[in-house]
Amino acid sequence: METIQVVLGKPLLRAADRAAQRLGQNRSALIRDALRSHLDRLSALEREERDRQGYERQPESAQDAAVWEKVAKWPED
Repeated sequence: METIQVVLGKPLLRAADRAAQRLGQNRSALIRDALRSHLDRLSALEREERDRQGYERQPESAQDAAVWEKVAKWPED
């Protein structure tokens, strides 16, 4: 692992310390988990945006949807 320096305002630092204490972990672990979660969320948003752009470039036709409707299993009411 690498050591880095991060500058935080006092309110954010206090909130991070309280959260870490509640979770029974140290500040570094809390920040690693939060950063990992944020990066995962950004990655998901980027994939969603690529999908959206793809469907805008090549919209799904009614015929495309009909193929999937035939094989889809819908729950019984």
